Amino acid sequence: MRDHVRSADGRLLRVEISGDPRGRPVFLLHGMPGSRVGPRPRSMVLYQRGTRLISYDRPGYGGSERYPGRRVADVVQDVASIADALGVERFAVAGRSGGAPHALACAALMPQRVTRAAALVGLAPRGAEGLDWFAGMASSNVDEFRTAFTDPDRFTARLIPRSAAIRRDPVRLLEDLRPELTADDRQIVSDNTIRSMLLRNYREALRTSPYGWIDDALALTGDWGFEPAEIRVPVLLWHGIEDVFSPASHSSWMAARIPRATAVLEPTAAHFAALRALPKVLAWLLADVPAWPGSRRGRTASAPGAADGARGGPARPRAQSPAPR
Repeated sequence: MRDHVRSADGRLLRVEISGDPRGRPVFLLHGMPGSRVGPRPRSMVLYQRGTRLISYDRPGYGGSERYPGRRVADVVQDVASIADALGVERFAVAGRSGGAPHALACAALMPQRVTRAAALVGLAPRGAEGLDWFAGMASSNVDEFRTAFTDPDRFTARLIPRSAAIRRDPVRLLEDLRPELTADDRQIVSDNTIRSMLLRNYREALRTSPYGWIDDALALTGDWGFEPAEIRVPVLLWHGIEDVFSPASHSSWMAARIPRATAVLEPTAAHFAALRALPKVLAWLLADVPAWPGSRRGRTASAPGAADGARGGPARPRAQSPAPR
């Protein structure tokens, strides 16, 4: 197994592979801030599903060298370099939160190599026509994204000391988020196993610099370098309707524009519920028939309850009010 790969332009990328080394390959693109060691299904689950999970640190995070001024579309050359180094020709790709638009970039710009793509609790492009981009978004995220878009120098100056504080004590990031977490999200991040994975993830993400996080935010609020409507491979868009960090209206907007998209909206879930959904998402990515496991086919489907497997009613996208600080 290789834990370092050189990109096409010579940058060092840190890679981690888990699961079945002979399994079907899936790239898992981490959130923001995040790293290759971010939350994932247990190795036993990956083995049972015959999955070879490939993760890497986006530039500026963890052990990957920075790529200043990168766009979302620039993920493609890095994923292609890693796949080539591993001898992988065709693969599926999944991205969670800040990684979701990067997964869609791979689907749009590498249709000859990407079999299917999944975007969990992702964002739509900034300035998406007909979408109130900030509606339903927590005030902390509104402030961060708006500053990144309107005053990137100020955003960078603010994030550098914040990143240093989180690197010293990763619990601080979860504590910063706690006032805006739903009850369901609080329960998820309080689970000892998930909490341990998240803290390890945040510490590794910011271990060498704050610029992975900075460059991610600037890329997400800038020109992505592709249009979602260009995507021709099957896409699964998973979202919790109660999400206040990346509102579900973003996935609904994407579903209306990506030709082969299925949107799964979980009525009672929020942002961190995507961690519990990941095993089923992997099953969809590697299934022979592009349908959400256990639910009807269609443009928009209701998902089984993440906690107990009970089916909810049909999920309808709706606007949400900004959460209080």
